[in-house]
Amino acid sequence: MTTIDALADRWRAARPPVAGLHMDSAACSRQSLAVIEACARHARHESEIGGYIAAEAATPVLDAGRLAFAALCGMPDAEVVLTTGSLNALDLLLGAWPADRRTVACLPGEYGPNLAMLAAHGFSRQLLPTLEDGRVALDDAALALDQEPPDFVHLTAVASHSGVVQPLPMVAQLCRELGLPLVVDAAQALGQVDCEVGADVTYASSRKWIAGPRGVGGLAARPDLLERLRPRLAAPEWAPPVSVAQQLEFGEANVAARVGFSLALGEHLAFGPRAVRARLAELGSVSRTTLADVAGWAVVEEVDEPSAITTLAPVDGADPQAVRDWLLAERRILTTFVGVQRAPLQLAAPLLRISPHVDTTADDLEAFAEALIAATAATGT
Repeated sequence: MTTIDALADRWRAARPPVAGLHMDSAACSRQSLAVIEACARHARHESEIGGYIAAEAATPVLDAGRLAFAALCGMPDAEVVLTTGSLNALDLLLGAWPADRRTVACLPGEYGPNLAMLAAHGFSRQLLPTLEDGRVALDDAALALDQEPPDFVHLTAVASHSGVVQPLPMVAQLCRELGLPLVVDAAQALGQVDCEVGADVTYASSRKWIAGPRGVGGLAARPDLLERLRPRLAAPEWAPPVSVAQQLEFGEANVAARVGFSLALGEHLAFGPRAVRARLAELGSVSRTTLADVAGWAVVEEVDEPSAITTLAPVDGADPQAVRDWLLAERRILTTFVGVQRAPLQLAAPLLRISPHVDTTADDLEAFAEALIAATAATGT
């Protein structure tokens, strides 16, 4: 048995049997039995001794999760704020950003809800130059950032509508050279590609490649940047002193989900982030090779893109939404319909996306290819 086969078997054995074929990890991966039990155990503990006492008892677990999250972001000295997910993390950050420093540089393929959040907080947008595939054009971007420096650079390391991996380490180095804060949206990247670049802020969700519960995520920020923030829900003068990170985390929380997130991060570290990334990149290559000749669809990414995400563009009038629905209803195959709202400044037409995790096999991908042919024929006009 190869190392990759052993990894796939361990990952599969740690989870309930899947009801069908799960090709949707970029939306929501499958939690392990241990994560599910950890969430349930904390909920029972809340019932037994009270929610706030149970939360205090869970502090070591949550602190371990914070350390793991910071380590995976390459930010060992960062403070970590637990959030309800990636968009909540961005909302907290933007809402606390200095009011007189609200210009941001981002890519044309920026996630639609992120664009809406930036606009809601009054940020003006500078679009960075890109190559044909949507990857940042580093030399041109360096010139643009030097000539017109924004208050920070926001980089979505892997987009919601594409499996193209941005050159995160080189962007981080560029921002350091220019003295510009770098904020990384790692929602689709953490657990799939290497995010240990030491950005100024990195945020991500639990439910995607880390395979934790929904409704939880994290935001890691350098202490010096945090001190420049002014949280909307600031501690009153009469309250005991609390840090900026603690102020950002004010409010009710699903502590059981946070416990599950912490455990999922620990599981990811135990599986070996490098091995997981290598397996996911391999699956992406196999997926694109398998799907290259399916009539009516064009694979968007290059075969060797180091990502497990594969997007398919219809070329003969196929309807990605109808195909997605048919695959689920008729074959119990879970995929993603990618609407143009995911990248409104770049995406011209809807796509179909698959995102297998490490337990997916070559036979599974062949089965998906056959089902896609049937779905295309069944839903065609």
